[in-house]
Amino acid sequence: MQATRTYLELSRASQFKPGFGAFPDLVVERVERPTPALYRECYRTVGEAYHWRDRWDWTDEEIRAHLAQPGITLHVARRRGALAGWYELRRVPEDRSVEIAYFGLLPGAIGQGLGKHLLSCAVRDAWALGPSRVWLHTCTLDHPHALPNYRKRGFTPYKTETYEVNFPP
Repeated sequence: MQATRTYLELSRASQFKPGFGAFPDLVVERVERPTPALYRECYRTVGEAYHWRDRWDWTDEEIRAHLAQPGITLHVARRRGALAGWYELRRVPEDRSVEIAYFGLLPGAIGQGLGKHLLSCAVRDAWALGPSRVWLHTCTLDHPHALPNYRKRGFTPYKTETYEVNFPP
């Protein structure tokens, strides 16, 4: 099966069109010392429906090594204490950019306006790191509202590519 990946960017902070909402029961915070169990929960519960598989079988040691990189930060959204979504930011030293490397909501949190709010938090936190630009990518396997949400927040496409997807049995 073929999929299309689209890369999008905000080349200036002034392009950002926030979509913050009023969610008094939602707490979004950076996790200073995330555990492999938390990372695995975030990655699998959000990514399972969208065929995120590249980190599915990472060992605890691989997750710890990834999270120990100085350019990686993990942020979680909790609603009434339960995980609702997450994002991972990655500083890219080569061009001083920040990638929103992973972003998503748990299935039960979709359709409540949280996506635009959480993406706005991710963009805000990415720009706070002082990058030259903020970027991300999405693909045709992601939720159908992902690309429209990115565009509404001001992201513009700068590259697309087609690739083969081989789903595990």
